[in-house]
Amino acid sequence: MKIDVLLGLQWGDEGKGKVVDVLTPAYDIVARFQGGPNAGHTLEFDGKKYVLRSIPSGIFQQGALNLIGGGVVLDPVLFEEEAKALEASGVDITKKLKISKKAHLILPTHRLLDAANEKAKGAGKIGTTGKGIGPTYTDKVSRNGLRLGDLFHDFDTKYAAARNRHLSMLRALGQEPDPEELAKLEERWMQALDYLRQFDIIDNEHFINHQLAEGKKVLCEGAQGTMLDIDFGSYPFVTSSNTITAGACTGLGVAPNKIGDVYGIFKAYCTRVGSGPFPTELFDETGKKIRDIGHEYGAVTGRERRCGWVDLVALKYAIMLNGVTKLIMMKSDVLDTMDEVKACVAYEINGERVDEFPFSVEEETLKPIYVTLPGWKENLSKSTTYDELPERFKEYVAFLEKELGVPIVILSVGPDRKQTIVRE
Repeated sequence: MKIDVLLGLQWGDEGKGKVVDVLTPAYDIVARFQGGPNAGHTLEFDGKKYVLRSIPSGIFQQGALNLIGGGVVLDPVLFEEEAKALEASGVDITKKLKISKKAHLILPTHRLLDAANEKAKGAGKIGTTGKGIGPTYTDKVSRNGLRLGDLFHDFDTKYAAARNRHLSMLRALGQEPDPEELAKLEERWMQALDYLRQFDIIDNEHFINHQLAEGKKVLCEGAQGTMLDIDFGSYPFVTSSNTITAGACTGLGVAPNKIGDVYGIFKAYCTRVGSGPFPTELFDETGKKIRDIGHEYGAVTGRERRCGWVDLVALKYAIMLNGVTKLIMMKSDVLDTMDEVKACVAYEINGERVDEFPFSVEEETLKPIYVTLPGWKENLSKSTTYDELPERFKEYVAFLEKELGVPIVILSVGPDRKQTIVRE
């Protein structure tokens, strides 16, 4: 058996949680392979809304096992809050969730470092969520990290070394934590570690490969989006992990030849949170209209998302990097009332047409080149089959497929799991 991968092709917030929830019945295991609790995956069904941060979106489906892989960074406090909220809704989470020993832990001092680093950058700040994710990945790469498996290997000594190192770094940044406040944070953090101990903490690389050998079907769930990848995204305004398909191999311990289908998710338009370049961003009433209709606010932070037209230059780049075999378009219904819909097909940089995503996409030297299509001006959310969709919307889908060279197999026409049209 091969692992299928599902990931975002834009700057995150594409709607991965809903699609994982929809696809999960066909899989035995859903595995999260990277990222931290800044990734809010929103699911809506039975009139309720759920936001998952670290726990895979397959947790609500009967029968599926869920795995937090070694490429994830985990905040014990936020994890406990998330898990207990699921327990309160009736999910038997301890039986359905396994966690990798190799997942790195976000310490209380990581969050303090995150805030101090952003403050030190001033106007050049990245726009992080302040949850300590960047400093945790920094420690991982510099070989100073603390992993979940360290709970069973001289943990107290390792924690003290990491804590003292962080305090020295904070003092160098002119930030001296209040001892009483830090003590409270640490006490709560240690309590959350005790809660974590009740879960099945495993060597996930052996587990996942054994499951594949036994013929089990696995779906990997990515966090954030391709354009936030640490290596191939709009650096330095990126996240701290590999959000592309290759990250599933390193985050779960599977070989590249084990990858099967790659589902690439994108919105019918485009959004971005935080700082950084965004070639198709709209600063007018149309951008505001998309934000309001699409409820484009961060699932975890509540921050306004920047909105713009779909960027096919960036999408083609993301499809190439990920080896996408099937596309999924989300939030098509948000554009229902538009008189016309635009798609960026190239950039103009210093007077020259550029068809491939460049090293730098600085706003002052780049202009998007658009193709304009007529809007469909009909309510998509009532449609249950592809045949029921308006012809102008089908023309938009056909245009995108021709430009991108990959079939769009799933269309989301509303937030509920039932408002999903499968074309296969």
